[in-house]
Amino acid sequence: MAIDFETVRTSMPTAVPMMGTLNIEFLELESQRCLLRLPDSAEYHNHIGGPHAGAMFTLAESASGALVLTNFGDRLAEATPLAVEATIRYLKVAMGDVTAEATMASDPADVLAELAAGSRPEFEVVVTIRDRDGVDTGLMTVLWTLRPNRRR
Repeated sequence: MAIDFETVRTSMPTAVPMMGTLNIEFLELESQRCLLRLPDSAEYHNHIGGPHAGAMFTLAESASGALVLTNFGDRLAEATPLAVEATIRYLKVAMGDVTAEATMASDPADVLAELAAGSRPEFEVVVTIRDRDGVDTGLMTVLWTLRPNRRR
């Protein structure tokens, strides 16, 4: 793991203020998996009383970003991580607290090898959104890249 759990947990709400706005909580973080929770809050409900789609998108994208920061945050001097594309599918209505479980679809060592070889690697992070009962309510795939920084 390139950056430890505590560093990611404390730095992300500052780096990504929307996480703090939505009170997104870190539950687990390791190099291949991240679990975040969006607490139930009437302020962020949609017209049917569940979490707004935008709040769930932010939760899932934040879980993917936490994995990217964990695995590549020590390389920020040489490359900038950027989300290239995100697709989300809402499967069922979610109610109550929701969680997002993100997993790396690629081996971080392979991504770093591509970067070291001079290319701009792209890699996917897959996220499952679940409701308070553990039922899958959404799926997201985020395509990330590590854009090499320009040398000055």
